Amino acid sequence: MLMINDQIAIEDDLLQERFIRASGPGGQNVNKVSTAVELRFDVDACEALNSRVRARLKRLAGSRLTDEGILVLRAERFRTQERNRADARERLAAMIRKSLVEPKRRIPTKPSRAAKERRLKAKTQRSGVKRLRQSKPDLS
Repeated sequence: MLMINDQIAIEDDLLQERFIRASGPGGQNVNKVSTAVELRFDVDACEALNSRVRARLKRLAGSRLTDEGILVLRAERFRTQERNRADARERLAAMIRKSLVEPKRRIPTKPSRAAKERRLKAKTQRSGVKRLRQSKPDLS
């Protein structure tokens, strides 16, 4: 079980882990040992998350989400399978925790009349300054 918070836990059967060879430097070790982890999580099959949280999670996942609704995380930061596995699970948990927070709705506002008047007055003053700069000196 992957514990997200006190109320939400993700079942292990919804998580699929595949160990693959990591890319990058590492000498012969990187060519022989499969230390990187590819964690797959079926977002649509998870009943622990409500539909709004699922929608936010899909939006957060971006290109890491497949067309089938499976979130794919790849962890290859560390040199051991165990640490990469823990890293992938923690990143998934953090992403789900972030999607649990509902964003505040923006309340559209409009500027007050006084603010509009101040803006117009400042524009008039600025145009006056520029107008004064345009005048050509009298060469008589």
